[in-house]
Amino acid sequence: MTNIFRWFVTNAMKLGLHSLCRVDAPDMNKIPARGPLIVYTNHTGSIEVPMLYGEIFPRPLTGWAKVESWDNWFLNWIFTLWGGIPLRRGEADLSALKKALAVLKQGYIFGLSPEGTRNKTGQLIPAKPGVVLLALQANVPLLPVAHWGGENFTTNLKKLKRTDFHIRVGEPFRINTNGARISGEIRQEIVDEMMYRLAALLPEEYRGVYSDLSKTTGKYFMNADELPQKEKAHWE
Repeated sequence: MTNIFRWFVTNAMKLGLHSLCRVDAPDMNKIPARGPLIVYTNHTGSIEVPMLYGEIFPRPLTGWAKVESWDNWFLNWIFTLWGGIPLRRGEADLSALKKALAVLKQGYIFGLSPEGTRNKTGQLIPAKPGVVLLALQANVPLLPVAHWGGENFTTNLKKLKRTDFHIRVGEPFRINTNGARISGEIRQEIVDEMMYRLAALLPEEYRGVYSDLSKTTGKYFMNADELPQKEKAHWE
């Protein structure tokens, strides 16, 4: 019964968002039909969460949300319906980490925003390295998914204007540390490299602190063509 209700609510929400937005998402088919995956994205506001959830559905998808969200009756209802995982920000929330690892083992897509908070202007702000710990422990592919235009949604809605919402999907990769000791400095270096890959999918004016794409080296990454053959099948 819950699955039917989730299907109804998600598709109704998607229909509503498509009536309020002109959605430009030409390469969502690059997201694999099966297998565990960490999707990471930029965070400009609340609209990208239901938008991306609706576009990826019916693939099983969940993610972290700040624990304070459950104090709001509507967010409590929708995040519970979608299987969201409460996260206590600013501390090492091992319970949230274990739950994330558990759903990835079940083959879920796990969505998160390395910036950790809304950037509000649409321009990328410095990312936090917590995602690296999850990625290393889960040992699953990562996929950057960038979006822009949603930061104008509230303003456009007040003016009764539709919003142009753009989504671009990058290429999958894994973190490969080559046996290096993972210090806090290296975790930050890895997440910054991840953000440069995300920035490359965005128009230049949205890249913010990750505007200089020449700084990316890729030395900690294994690209799509290097993934194990079993995983490559998911992307074909």
